[in-house]
Amino acid sequence: MNLKRLAVLGLVIPLITACGSTPSTGDSGAAPAKGSGQIIVGLITKTETNPFFVKMKEGAQAKATELGVKLLTGAGAKDGDNEGQVTAMENMINAGAKGIMITPSDTKAIVPSIQKARAAGVVVIALDTATDPQSASDALFATDNFAAGTLIGQWSAKAMAGKTPVIATLDLAPGITVGAQRHNGFLQGMGLVSGIVATSTDLATSKEVVCAQDTHGDQTEGQTAMENCLSKNSNINLVYTINEPAAFGAYTALKNAGKEKNVTIVSVDGGCQGVQGVVDGKIAATSQQYPLKMASMGVEAIVKYAKDGTKPTGYTDTGVTLITDKAQASVTSKDSTFGLANCWGTK
Repeated sequence: MNLKRLAVLGLVIPLITACGSTPSTGDSGAAPAKGSGQIIVGLITKTETNPFFVKMKEGAQAKATELGVKLLTGAGAKDGDNEGQVTAMENMINAGAKGIMITPSDTKAIVPSIQKARAAGVVVIALDTATDPQSASDALFATDNFAAGTLIGQWSAKAMAGKTPVIATLDLAPGITVGAQRHNGFLQGMGLVSGIVATSTDLATSKEVVCAQDTHGDQTEGQTAMENCLSKNSNINLVYTINEPAAFGAYTALKNAGKEKNVTIVSVDGGCQGVQGVVDGKIAATSQQYPLKMASMGVEAIVKYAKDGTKPTGYTDTGVTLITDKAQASVTSKDSTFGLANCWGTK
């Protein structure tokens, strides 16, 4: 998912090219003229700097290079920048893109722009985060975020056996599908709620959740959120975080308060820094997802559409693995060695 920090407004579409060149090289960045015969593929991420989206871009670029097509990329200035994503999409439509992949920052607000693109004959694939409704895009290639949350919830229930959980949830932002899915999956995995609809954008709650704060997936906001939660209830012993930057922010706040050894932090992402956090004991367990795979499959699907008119449809699960060095009975997981071998971002 990742979600996160300020990014340079990449909407002027830093046009990273494939054209048979290596990912680190390219032309001046000008898009080929319409009708030139070259297939153009677009990728719009939530931000430019988040390691999750950097890896997603790498996956898209590698596949575009392999298939000999042009990749245009754009992003919002920060997670939640819908206007920036709208601008990027309009630019790509005008550049003649046959298909656009997008990790929507605002799953509802982006829908009119997606409808405009599809009406123009452009196939639109959502990556990582479903649109609301999901049918607004042609297809979705993503982690099952509800399952990712459920895994860390199941692990937490076992790890907290014999203790009364006093929970803080450090969430994304209101109304964002991916944030609600992870949050709700976590609570259902813990057995604190039941019957949750996996596609709900409403955050479930229970009496064990004594504090819920939005972080926008940002480390600094995660630290502030954890500080706020500790001021509300100093007995918190379990912290669910929307992603690993928020988890590290929470850890910093807990360490500053002298409570880091008494509180369990769980998360979702599986980035290299996050898995190292598992090794270091800062994060107890995290659900690992695979952004390179999402983007690579998306490029393949768009190229196929461009060549023979076959549109991608429906949802494709790109997988999730629970990473922890404290395995719990009956909860399927892999250790940090596996996590580091399969992570993304800087090790």
